[in-house]
Amino acid sequence: MSISLPDGLATPALVVDPMVLDSNISRMAEASQSQGFVLRPHAKSHKCAQIADRQLRAGAHGLSVATIGEAEAFARVGIDDLFIAYPVWLDADKTQRLRRLADDVSLRVGVESVEGARRLGEALRGSARRVQVLVEVDSGSHRTGVQPSAAGEVGKVAADAGLDVVGVFTFPGHGYGHDAQARERAARDEERTLGDAAQVLRDLGLDVRVVSGGSTPTVGKWQPGAVNELRPGVYVFNDATQLAIGSCAVEDLALVAAATVISVPAPDRFVLDVGSKVLGSDRSSWVTGHGYLPQFPQGTVTGLWEHHAVVRLPDGVRGPRLGSMVAVVPNHICTPVNLADELLVVQDREVVDRWPVTARGANT
Repeated sequence: MSISLPDGLATPALVVDPMVLDSNISRMAEASQSQGFVLRPHAKSHKCAQIADRQLRAGAHGLSVATIGEAEAFARVGIDDLFIAYPVWLDADKTQRLRRLADDVSLRVGVESVEGARRLGEALRGSARRVQVLVEVDSGSHRTGVQPSAAGEVGKVAADAGLDVVGVFTFPGHGYGHDAQARERAARDEERTLGDAAQVLRDLGLDVRVVSGGSTPTVGKWQPGAVNELRPGVYVFNDATQLAIGSCAVEDLALVAAATVISVPAPDRFVLDVGSKVLGSDRSSWVTGHGYLPQFPQGTVTGLWEHHAVVRLPDGVRGPRLGSMVAVVPNHICTPVNLADELLVVQDREVVDRWPVTARGANT
């Protein structure tokens, strides 16, 4: 990775290398276009207007978001084509907010239940623009989504409620695995499940135009055919999990948390001023410790508190000096970004810009 941290930087801070970021964005856009996929990247990973603008200028067709709040934040900065890739369950407050969004932008919303579809149709009846709906199907991650055979019932209810049912979507979360075979299997599951669900909707006379899937781990595993839209998110930055499962290389890491060594209690141990309130607390079986240390790849972040990270080194590996700066790549980038007010853009060891996290905390 190429990020060189500036001297005197106030830590902890999230630091972005714009060259690596732009390379990641361009590579995904070119790969999607060359294979005939529409790219609608998931903005929950970066939550940043400047990065969204880069994605759109590179050819993305609108953005995917996770919440009404994220959609509102991006709509305020002028992005007018948004997909809330989530089975939204509306209460009175969310109904009013969603109606305002529907009047202002081209809006898609996910549904995955008959009850949710009816509720959505009632809430949006009379909107200035007809809202598009995608039925969520479960392609193997067993989170949300119906089985393909049940997609027709949900889609018909949504259509009868006045919604424009345009297709199906899924999240192939089971593509996270130690080997390329896991990502390959998830991509095939995705294609098969989405294809089956799309056909069920077509058999009911619905005009299926969007078959939406894709995630960063399954990059390069998609085959043109059933799926026509992709929604990867983490690829803009990548993170320690993507590195561990092999879906990126070290040189593709575009964001680090800059931290200062605040204690060196032993030759094989040092402590950083970055904790769960900056890195998040995500841990999985694919990673070792609470983050990846590019300067000390053999080191392990063995302990994480709110404002402390304890790092252990193997015997014979020389650690950093007290007061020096160390970069930490978070395990899962989405949480640290949501915890930060801004991203520092660093080039040639200088802070050249500060990008606000536009949709910070937009969790409802």
